[in-house]
Order: sequence, then C-alpha cells, then structure tokens
Amino acid sequence: MPILKRPEPITELILPPRTAKLAAETDVLVVGGGPAGIGAALGAVRAGARVILVERYGFLGGNATAALVMPLMSFHTQRPTFEKLGVSNLLPNDHGPGHPVIAGALKELLEHLVQSGGAVPPSLETGYVVPFDPEVFKWVALDLLDRAGVHMLFHAFASNVFGDGEVEGVVFETKSGPLVIKAKNVVDCTGDGDIAALAGAGYEVGRESDGLVQPMTLMFRMADFEQAAFQAYVKQNPDQWRGVHGLWDLVQKASADGELELAREDVLFFATPHPREVSVNSTRVTRVLGIDVWDWSLAEWESRRQLNQLLRFLRKYVPGFEKSYAVQSGVHAGVRETRRIIGEYRLTAEDLLSARKFPDVIARGSYPVDIHNPAGKGTVLKRIPADEAYDIPLRALIPQRVERVIVAGRCISGTHEAHSSYRVMPIAMATGQAAGICAALASRANIVPRDVAPRDVQQELVRQGGDLGDGWAQ
Repeated sequence: MPILKRPEPITELILPPRTAKLAAETDVLVVGGGPAGIGAALGAVRAGARVILVERYGFLGGNATAALVMPLMSFHTQRPTFEKLGVSNLLPNDHGPGHPVIAGALKELLEHLVQSGGAVPPSLETGYVVPFDPEVFKWVALDLLDRAGVHMLFHAFASNVFGDGEVEGVVFETKSGPLVIKAKNVVDCTGDGDIAALAGAGYEVGRESDGLVQPMTLMFRMADFEQAAFQAYVKQNPDQWRGVHGLWDLVQKASADGELELAREDVLFFATPHPREVSVNSTRVTRVLGIDVWDWSLAEWESRRQLNQLLRFLRKYVPGFEKSYAVQSGVHAGVRETRRIIGEYRLTAEDLLSARKFPDVIARGSYPVDIHNPAGKGTVLKRIPADEAYDIPLRALIPQRVERVIVAGRCISGTHEAHSSYRVMPIAMATGQAAGICAALASRANIVPRDVAPRDVQQELVRQGGDLGDGWAQ
C-alpha cells in the first residue's frame, strides 16, 4: 500500500518564526464555502455586514460539489419511509404530503438551481429530496454570493488563529504565502470546527462508547445508465429493491464469485437531474477520522479500491449498467462526522425525537436520526414524529470559552446521535444563515456573538425569509 505511514514515535520539530501578509479586514469572516458557509455569507451580508468568505478549493459547495454528496436530503415533514419506497426514476415516493421546515437562503439557492436546469424541485414524487447537478451548483452558488456583494478568496486553507484572549483573525496558507484576514467576528463553517478548535474551544469526537465516528463514503456518478433495463429487473425481482437501495441477490452472487467485498449492507443509488445518470453511495470506510491526515489518506486509498470493485460489479451483474462508466468521483471521500464543538447547549437525540421546541430557535430540522454503523455494516434510522420538526437553539452555535467565533453546519454542539440528523446539508445551510446573521449583528454592536439577543437574530432571519415554525411569535 503506497500510503505514507504514521511516524512512530511522533517527533515534533521547532520551526523558525515566520511573517504573514495582512490581506484584508472585514466585519464578518466566513471560513468554508460549503452549504453552511454559503448560508452564513448570505445571512451576514444581508444583515448589513462587510463579508469575506474563504474557501480551500477553487469552487463553492463543499461536500455538495467536492464530495458529490447528492442529492440534498429531505427538509420536509412526512419524510419517505425507505422500506416502502417505489422504483420510479430511482426517486423515493413518500407516503403522504409534507411541508418544508427550512426556507431562507436554502430556498433561494434551490430556486436558482431549478431555474438553471441544475436541480429537480422537491415534491411528493421525489420523496422531497433534491437531485442536483454539482457543476451547476458551483456556478449558481458563486453567482448568488457575487450578486449579494460577498468578497471571496479561494485556494486558501485556514491553519491558525490569532488574538489576545479572543479571536481577531485567521491565518491562511496560500500559493502567495501565509495571509491574514482580520475580522470583528468569524463564522466557522469548516465542517470540522477547525477555527473554534484552534481558538481553544472544547469538542467531542465520535460516540460515547468507543469514540468511533460515522464512516466515510466516496460518492461517484455513473453515466450511460439504462434506467428502463434496471426497472425491468426490479419489476421482476420486487423483493430485491426498496426504492433507492437493495440488490442483495446480486451482491451475494458477486461476493460468492470473489468479485465483490461490499463494505455496507446493500447498494444505494440516487437519481440526478439527468435520466441516463445515477449517483452511487455504496463505498464505506470505517474506523477512520477526517481530522487525522493519516486516517484520511488511508480512507482515500480504501474508498477508491472499493469504487473500482463496484464499477466492475455494476457493469457485469446489474441490468442497465452494461455500458455505463464512472463520469466523476468525489475530489475526496465524503466525511460525515469529526468534531462537535461544545456549545452553550448540547442537542440530544431526545430533543430531536420529541420534536423539542426552544425559545432561541434559529433553525429547524426534520431529517431522521441516520447512523451509518461506525464499526461495519448496517444503518439505523429513527424518525422525527410525523408532521413535526425539531428546533435548533442559537446556544448550540455558541462555543464555550471562545469569543468572536460562532460555528455552523455539522460541527455545532450535539451528541453523536443528534449529529446524525443535523449534519445534512439543508440543515447546515440553515444554521449557517443564522450564524452569519448573529455575527453581523455582533459586529454592528461591537459585542461578541454570545451577547446578541436571540430575538434580534430571529427577527432578522424572518426578515430574510427564514422559517422558525408556527410556534415562534414575532
């Protein structure tokens, strides 16, 4: 295996001090351009702040585009029951009508995606998921932020923070050397809580029993897929396909033939906006951590080994894939779980499964508790009560012991079980918009985010089209 092994014992070298160029100063600095970062930048700039967004890649979208995490999962009540789904167009069919619990920046992004031909709008037919084209997503997100007046810097990786007692700015590694951007407040949308952790915030990793996190998955897109042939197979073998997952008989045969070692319990497909294309979510790498470079390198090697096996399996064993090919794989394996920053409130599975409401609600979620086994095969699904949603309080975005930093996306404060729901991209975008607004209001008043009144954030969220539920009174 040509992967650089972890040095044992680890030797730390003392490097000489260095200088960095001051690149800019701003009200709000958003670190990370994924769904949370897009929401944060839009929320902050529309609340009147000067905003700079910094992204490590040359495009926006984060896991949506870099890791090909497709589609956007449901943000509606009455979500699909995966065990009872139909097969039409490889899109899940719901058991009844639902309504969205997230609006604001997410709604605006989706409207632009649909208008650009880059997404299928959520509906009863799609099971309220949103199939999208990642290349269209890149442009739509860029154009949206550009029109809003957000300044952007690409190809810059956050490596450190600085400040005396509170964060005054962030250091970025670039091809132009180290750069510093100073800001009144920073929104950490790195997914991993990098900025908050660098600033000294406490965090949790993994489940309480053994510290293991949900597995990584390398997503890929198959083109020249013959949907009619696949549906004919499913019609003849209805017990072998449940909506978006299955093929147990073919997996068993390929495994017996020594041609497949499937790391998950079945094969999982999702539709895209293109009828001759399908997104494959079937690689799984366990016992690896995305904030450990050695683990992540190993995961990249292992997930691509699995992808190569799956390609051969699909073309040889699965009707409709005989002439298909992998048109694109993720820039990197998709990471589900790393740090969960310890905030002023810690969301629990009980909060979600009881659809708990909070007076400082700033976002809502309805996606199930969805835990991919951190140690092997199997997936646990626990649903939010029908026609209900849970609240996410502003306090879950405020790190303890750290000032002038607010977090958004999958790294907000919660348990391993709660994280498995709020980690999905629509919810990440909603918490991002709220965090951006809070940072903007703090910058305007020259206070820290924890001192911003939740009521002020809520009012601005509603003004920007956000959805806080019927129980919130203006």
